[in-house]
Amino acid sequence: MKILALDTSTEYCSVALLWDSEILNQEILAEQRHSELILPMVRHTLDEAGLTLRQLDGIAFGSGPGSFTGLRIACGVTQGLALGADLPVIGICTLEALAQDAGEKGTVAGVIAALDARMSEIYHAAYKRTADGWLPVSEPALCSPHNAPLVSGNDWTVCGSGFGMYEEILRSRYHGCIGHVISGLRPNARAIVQLAAAEFRKGSGIDPAHAAPLYIRNKVALKEKER
Repeated sequence: MKILALDTSTEYCSVALLWDSEILNQEILAEQRHSELILPMVRHTLDEAGLTLRQLDGIAFGSGPGSFTGLRIACGVTQGLALGADLPVIGICTLEALAQDAGEKGTVAGVIAALDARMSEIYHAAYKRTADGWLPVSEPALCSPHNAPLVSGNDWTVCGSGFGMYEEILRSRYHGCIGHVISGLRPNARAIVQLAAAEFRKGSGIDPAHAAPLYIRNKVALKEKER
């Protein structure tokens, strides 16, 4: 199976290619240059593998949550590439990608993934590892760190920029539940391509015209009366 994956949901830009049992990937601190960097990175990755788009089985992208602009870039580029090559696509939740990455770091039974959503909020989800992948215990949501959904058990792994930003609050919220903390994790195409491969094997790919970002937050600015 040959799957391409893109992620531009954070200040980093990443591309990964699953080629049989090998994964080629690259990541660049893009800041505001995602749209400038992503296609050359795709071309470089395909050239390194000696493949063309039409030889792929599908394309995946980090659907969100994350930067609004970044999510639109990844979705739009994925749609353009897939439509031109007649390929199915899959959007992968960036919070699940965090869980996947955490699971690659060692033995992990459950992951609380939290991304900084700004405006004093986090994007949050909790997952338990199963034989079939990551089972959501708490679905992706936007919340205050003070009101992050509670979990049961005492061996949860916590990761993501949301924990880095609100560590004291979340440690208090999950007192007695946290077994491990993994610092520095962010959504990336390598984790996304691993999750996407399993979905493509199930036949879960969709028409690129139906691909859409997972924003969760519907707006980034509040009206005066809402403040």
